[in-house]
Parts: sequence; C-alpha cells; structure tokens
Amino acid sequence: MIGVLQAGMLDSPYSLAEVRVLFELAHTAPMETGELRAQLDLDAGYLSRILTRLDGDGLVSRERSASDARKQLVRLTAAGAETFRSLDGRSAEEIERLLSRLPDEGQERLVTSMATIRQVLGSEGAQRGYVIRPPRTGDLGWVAFRHGDLYAREYGWGTGFEQLVARIVGDLDFSRDAGWIAEVNGERAGCVFCVRQDETTAKLRMLLVEPSARGLGIGRRLVDECLRHAKAEGYKRITLWTRDCLVSARRIYQAAGFELESEEKGTENGVEVTEQMWSRDLQATS
Repeated sequence: MIGVLQAGMLDSPYSLAEVRVLFELAHTAPMETGELRAQLDLDAGYLSRILTRLDGDGLVSRERSASDARKQLVRLTAAGAETFRSLDGRSAEEIERLLSRLPDEGQERLVTSMATIRQVLGSEGAQRGYVIRPPRTGDLGWVAFRHGDLYAREYGWGTGFEQLVARIVGDLDFSRDAGWIAEVNGERAGCVFCVRQDETTAKLRMLLVEPSARGLGIGRRLVDECLRHAKAEGYKRITLWTRDCLVSARRIYQAAGFELESEEKGTENGVEVTEQMWSRDLQATS
C-alpha cells in the first residue's frame, strides 16, 4: 500500500534502506558510521555499500573523526538535503492521499490499530499513560460487552452474567449515579461506576480493567475516583459485590480500605463461585 516493496521509494532511484539512511542523517548529522549502523540495525558491509552509492551520487560526504581517526563521520550534502526534502514531501502527499479516502472514524481506527501493533510487539516494560474520563455515548454498550466477553474467557461465566451486567447498565441514572472510563492510547481500557444504594450508602459497581492494561495502576485509580465521588456526594458508606476468584480486584478493594462483610456459595453458568459483599465507612480517615 505504501510502496516500500517497489524497486525505488516514491518513484526515486533509492531503496527503502537508502532512504532510511537519508532520513537519519537529515535529523541527526553528522553521525558516526557505527552509530548509524546500530540505529538502523544494518550489516556493516551493507551500510558501507549504501554510503558508497550515496557518496557517488553527491548526497553524502564522509570524513575521519577529528577525535578518533578510526571513526568515520557522515553528513548530508546540500544536494542530499534537497533530495530528502523532496522525498519527505512526496511521502506526506502519499499519506494524505491514502487517508483522504477514509472518514474521521476510519482514520482514528487506523491510528489506534498502529498503536496497538507497537504496544503488542514492543517492550513489555514500556511505560504507558492513560486517561480517566466520564462515560460517552457508546461506552455503556462496551461495558456490557466487555464484561460478558472477558469473564466468559477467563472464568467460564456465560450469557446470564452478561445479561446481569446489561441490566445494571440499563438501571444507571446519571442524575444521581456516576461512572468513569479509562483509556490507553485512545482505546477503552477499563471502567467503574458509583451508584446510589440509598440516601446514605453508595455502591461501587462494574470495575473492569482490560488484560492489556493491567499493571498500570488503572484499577486503583478508578476505585479512588469512585471513593472521591461518593464522599463528595455526602454518602457515609460504600459497598460492593464481587467474587473471590477476582483476586486482583480484591487486592485493590482491600488496599482502598474495604472490608469483607459476608460471603456465600453460588453458581454462574454451572461454575461454582463464592459471592462476597465488601463495605467501607466513608467517614473514616484514609
């Protein structure tokens, strides 16, 4: 689609690897050949052949380093800089042509999908930011869908559980209730809701964090938002219903000051579960 497999990039006589060399030199010059090789992960002999060709075309110049004669510095010539500007402009035009065919929603899906690829194939330890926002149109359907799909996959709970979540979602009244959606790279990654149980008691409901976003502190942050809201609304107590198999969620609740009130055996789609009720006094110091 973007022409990188053609003999020449952007109707030029230069290959993808040669244009990448021009790109690096246009943004960081001069560069030592060893640094350039490491940046592009190229074989030393292959890079040498590329530089020889670009040098022969008058696009780069090479010289020995003044500090270390064993090292060679490479930089773009004026002709090389102009060639790169021309290729960069053509690249922008080609991208604009591709994206102009897509509606805004399609462009957003494309960019988000590219971010997902980088996330999945990138470093597992890479730090990722997230945002917490109020629910928007379309979020409530996602909440029911993700609860049904995720818990069916992880615990074997069936359609009945999804229907339960859908009923809870359908009963939300945002004149008195509140909710928060977490996003990572523009994609929904979690949710939680604070609903009115009675005049003095709030209930934390439907806490969920996507597996791909776990470990970022999103669950803890969502619970904190729920607690802050409940206190601000003047509730004296907050409760929640969960199941003992949701170990990570239980740890978050305990860290937030919730205490186990009661539990009893139950079943979900033929799977034995232990239902638990937790609560916390909102007037207590935390």
